[in-house]
Amino acid sequence: MVQIDAFPPEMSHPKKMLGEEPVIHPSCRIRASQVGAWTDLGANTTLVESTFGDYSYAAGDVSIIYTDVGKFCSIASHVRINPGNHPVQRPSQHHFTYRRRQYGFDVVDDEEIFNWRREARCLIGHDVWIGHAATVMPGVRVGIGAAIGSGAVVTKEVAPYTIVVGVPAKPLKPRFSPEIIGKLLDIAWWEWDRPTLEARFADFLADVNLFVEKYG
Repeated sequence: MVQIDAFPPEMSHPKKMLGEEPVIHPSCRIRASQVGAWTDLGANTTLVESTFGDYSYAAGDVSIIYTDVGKFCSIASHVRINPGNHPVQRPSQHHFTYRRRQYGFDVVDDEEIFNWRREARCLIGHDVWIGHAATVMPGVRVGIGAAIGSGAVVTKEVAPYTIVVGVPAKPLKPRFSPEIIGKLLDIAWWEWDRPTLEARFADFLADVNLFVEKYG
């Protein structure tokens, strides 16, 4: 047996520090998007015509298109948000009917299809956790504080602070009582500025009841 402390060697380096400038892995692909401060986009992540809020991270191999991601979101690896719909209403749903130039059927592509996809925009609320290999389908809204289980396929709106699992995803349970959820939404701590977060950081480690009692 061979003892391996770190391979490749750079794995032994200290963890990257985040700041006002986004940390973006060189293998990422980003087009026509906005990325907030204290963010981290892991290897092979794609971000297309989307926004990615402050403090959010994508662990790697994540695909996000036509989506607004809130602040403080935790997106595990191999998540896909807003995979492209195909025109199932047509005689053929294949690319050749709208990516026409590639196949030599036209000198222009069918922009109507691409605009149809753009209109089915996803919205991921603040402080959402999306588990490994989950999929959020086009046009779906995920509420603040929700948690999506690994491998789930989300086809319908998810209420705030609700845990959903399965294919298709269904509510498992709320994270907190309706009273606590209401108070958290009223507090809206994700809108606090950096000095406020630093001053109140210890309170995030306390029981949620104490948190809402103090700031509700």
